[in-house]
Amino acid sequence: MRKFTFAAALSLAVLLGAEPKAVTEAKAKAKAGKYEEAIAQLDGALKTSPKEAPALKAGLADVYLSQGDFFMYNEQMPPFRKYPSALRSYRKVLEFDKTNAKAQKNIATIEGIYKSMGRPVPQ
Repeated sequence: MRKFTFAAALSLAVLLGAEPKAVTEAKAKAKAGKYEEAIAQLDGALKTSPKEAPALKAGLADVYLSQGDFFMYNEQMPPFRKYPSALRSYRKVLEFDKTNAKAQKNIATIEGIYKSMGRPVPQ
């Protein structure tokens, strides 16, 4: 019987797409609506764990996307509050995942709303 080494276990975890603990915890916080806490946790992990940068950046993109969706589809918030907030979050998604189709689509939608009203698009 062959021994299952730590290196083999690590390789298997990478192949199976295991994510760093910080990402798992941040996703749970985001799911609970604690977006700022999740972002702060991932930013901190990104500074201290550069080897995990790709997974941490993907986690940041996911959290910012969730935050953007929260603002975009929040019927309790007035448009002048939710659209600029959503736009900022979706733009942050693209800083970490330049090809995120949902963020790109929602940015275009929000910018289209502002343009159709003849108003400047928030930066």
